[in-house]
Amino acid sequence: MSIFLHILFNNVIPISIVISIGIVLQRIFALDIRTLSKLNFYLFSPCIMFELLYTTDLSLQVIGQVLLFFTLFMLLQYGVLEIVVRLRGYQGGMRAAMRNSVLFYNSANYGIPINQLAFAGNTYTLSIQVLIMMMQSLIPNTYGIYSVNAHKANLRQVLMTILSMPTIYVIPLAFIMRGFAIPIPLFLEIPIGYIADAFFGMALFTLGVQLGSMSWKMNRQQVFDVSLSGVLRLVAGPVLAFAVVYMLDLDKMMAAALIVSSAVPTSLSSVLLAVEFDNEKEFSSQTVLVSTMLSMLTVSAVIYFVQ
Repeated sequence: MSIFLHILFNNVIPISIVISIGIVLQRIFALDIRTLSKLNFYLFSPCIMFELLYTTDLSLQVIGQVLLFFTLFMLLQYGVLEIVVRLRGYQGGMRAAMRNSVLFYNSANYGIPINQLAFAGNTYTLSIQVLIMMMQSLIPNTYGIYSVNAHKANLRQVLMTILSMPTIYVIPLAFIMRGFAIPIPLFLEIPIGYIADAFFGMALFTLGVQLGSMSWKMNRQQVFDVSLSGVLRLVAGPVLAFAVVYMLDLDKMMAAALIVSSAVPTSLSSVLLAVEFDNEKEFSSQTVLVSTMLSMLTVSAVIYFVQ
């Protein structure tokens, strides 16, 4: 119960307040959601990713093990999703939206605090979570963009869009600067810090604006689809993660951190992609909101299990 209450008061309620502010302001002022989306993709996300990778202590062994886990975990998730997508007969943009709602999970503003809660601020498990966040930032900016555009654009257009995303350049830049101990000039370090600190609030606010601009009426099929996405993300995710860490025979601390990292709700990236490229915006927004609320129960159960 204490874990449940901690998640409720320290994760879900604060997240819900920022989202609610976005909903209210959208109802009053009819904000431009596309502008907010571009700010997240081209400014806030690259800054937070650069800052975390530049400042977090990461060993080559941990990097290798986490990347191996992540690759196998994503392939397993994708395999399960392909079965579901084909059985449900999803077409066009809905196929991409369902995949994105499960494959992309909130490893940043939800995953990092949960990691700190579950492992009492352990720096080793935090470095694991930062690596997961790195991959969860890179994949939406590459595969995610491809998936939401593949059914309506040619490959060259999709590749040009992917190459325009600054996050794919920020990640190697951060590693190079850290590896060669290249200091960031103070006149750049300060604004990067300011913008990085604003990332979480801006992403949540954007979700609220999207929720405030949509209809909340759902038919039976939409309720089923959103529920299915939640089960695949919050239940199947940790189960598959457990299977992967068992197969790789990782040490207990790393295994526990990776399982917890896989249990978090759907990422805001799925909404930002849906808004930016006009692809199933309502479904994507609903999956983030519903999975975040349900995660109070499921994440509490996963943390209890790994402890």
